[in-house]
Amino acid sequence: MKKIFHKDKHEPQLSSQMGQNQQTSHVGQQQSSSSGQQTSATAPSTSGQAETGEGVILHTTLGDITIALYRDETPKTCKNFSELARTGKYDNVVFHRIIPGFMIQGGDPTGTGSGGSSIYGSKFEDEIVGTLRHEDKGTLSMANSGPGTNGSQFFITLGATPHLNGKHTVFGHVVQGMDVVDKLGAVRTDGSDRPLQEVKIESCEVVF
Repeated sequence: MKKIFHKDKHEPQLSSQMGQNQQTSHVGQQQSSSSGQQTSATAPSTSGQAETGEGVILHTTLGDITIALYRDETPKTCKNFSELARTGKYDNVVFHRIIPGFMIQGGDPTGTGSGGSSIYGSKFEDEIVGTLRHEDKGTLSMANSGPGTNGSQFFITLGATPHLNGKHTVFGHVVQGMDVVDKLGAVRTDGSDRPLQEVKIESCEVVF
């Protein structure tokens, strides 16, 4: 398949725990210190496991988002995301929570923010890597409800969110389609941060 990794600068991070207000399945408190500036994010090396894609393209209702995966640093998380995408588990799944300047969250097939499971049959452990931080817009990170509770939900940051470092597994970064991320981040929401219009992942393409 086609190669896509011409980077924009971004690094993944985000915390989402099932609760209210802070880093939850509700990814934490808004801390929108991101002007969308970009830094050089390193695209993952092509020498990873054959079953794990080098990246994933999310075809959303507002356009395409291309993500490079940190599969060497976070192999279990990347395998989970890549396989869920490859097998259609994210197809037609909505972005159920959006907080302007903070993050967009999706990956829950129930669309409620409390569902979703991993390819491992249960929740799996975090893969926290000190050099992978929530330091800019476009960071891809796992939502969770506490340590070791990763399933299928993920989020993409809309700015720097350093308070999530060490709490959520950063496992990728947006390398193309940042304008689409911005459009998603600008969608109007209700008092529960749920989008007033349906925005979803229509399908996914895994890039090897």
